[in-house]
Amino acid sequence: MEVIIRPSTEQAVDLVARLIIARLKEKPDATLGLATGRTMERLYANLVASGVSLAQCRTFNLDEYIGLEPGDPNSYRSYMQTHLFDHVDIDPANTHVPDGSASDLKKAAETYEQAILAAGGIDLQLLGIGEAGHIGFNEPLSSFMSRTRDKSLTPTTRAQNAEMFGGNPENVPKRALTMGVGTILDAKELVLLATGPAKAAIVAKAVEGPVTSMVSASAIQMHPNCKVVVDEAAASALSGRDYYDFVFQNEPEWEDYRT
Repeated sequence: MEVIIRPSTEQAVDLVARLIIARLKEKPDATLGLATGRTMERLYANLVASGVSLAQCRTFNLDEYIGLEPGDPNSYRSYMQTHLFDHVDIDPANTHVPDGSASDLKKAAETYEQAILAAGGIDLQLLGIGEAGHIGFNEPLSSFMSRTRDKSLTPTTRAQNAEMFGGNPENVPKRALTMGVGTILDAKELVLLATGPAKAAIVAKAVEGPVTSMVSASAIQMHPNCKVVVDEAAASALSGRDYYDFVFQNEPEWEDYRT
């Protein structure tokens, strides 16, 4: 795992965008795993503005609320259409979001896993991190072997996401369909993007704390090709930043990203 700390949110987002664009230039038909959230809105705006082509890509989103139809303005399908898919040249048939409105959630989860396998697996999985320590909606005690499934959301997660539901956590769905931790770890490359002071404590736990199912994001420590990109605020609780900065300044792979 490598931790890259940038001075500002804009620079952290820009680095991740450049990394994704580089991967798409290397492999135009890459399969991307996508995430949602406020920070990701900035990232997707950056990708749209870059003009990068996604014409040959396939995408798989991490999760979706259970009980929301795809056309619901609060669904993650609507989020992706609004912030990315409607503004790039991707084939809509190649964009995948878990079906939270399915009558048979177990079958929908199995179908999602099969679709990922049929696509050859995920080349680059983009991740955020929740204040409860989750990646996707893998809340505390999620097995590191878990696959796509339905999951109950913690009060912390519902409160964090309440802004999109009129500010009332009670309006946030109680459950979601999410890729499992095992599904996420199967991706060839992980890139976790986190910004802001509210993420500092949980980023430190995920990166430097024990590997534990109580913080599902800590599973990224076991991945052989994982990058964590944070701004100064989100990095403020990290104890090893001198080494992280040294690696970023000296590893040849980051030469093009230091400016």
